Amino acid sequence: MTNCLKYHTPRGRFIHIPPPAPLSDWFNNFGTPWWLDPKYDVGYLSEKTRHIRIINTLTSQEQVLEVCSEETLSEILERYVAYNAHAASYTWKYDGVWLDMEKTLEENGIADEDETMDELRMEPDYYRQSILLYFNDDLTEL
Repeated sequence: MTNCLKYHTPRGRFIHIPPPAPLSDWFNNFGTPWWLDPKYDVGYLSEKTRHIRIINTLTSQEQVLEVCSEETLSEILERYVAYNAHAASYTWKYDGVWLDMEKTLEENGIADEDETMDELRMEPDYYRQSILLYFNDDLTEL
């Protein structure tokens, strides 16, 4: 029993992970370990994610997307294009109000009610905030 910290690596040791027991020939003078090296950062961790329902009022199709609280509606639109290639030709509304595509859901007045729904013990599928898409005939397809 050495009281040394030991890392759980179920697939075996890999770079910068110390051996399970103290060894005199293991050198730890490699500088910053890879998991703290900023060149391996691939993105940011969201403060909170939430699910929203996007309803195409023209076709009555619904899609549920998990979005980050920091994401603007333009960024959500970029991901929604996979479901509707002409999503940019639609007006996005919530509760009858036009949404500013450069703002987040919270900034557009779409409050995150997940905690309230948890307190009320409501199933997430029973109530999910919905954004309605209204088609604009902007002649993008001829």
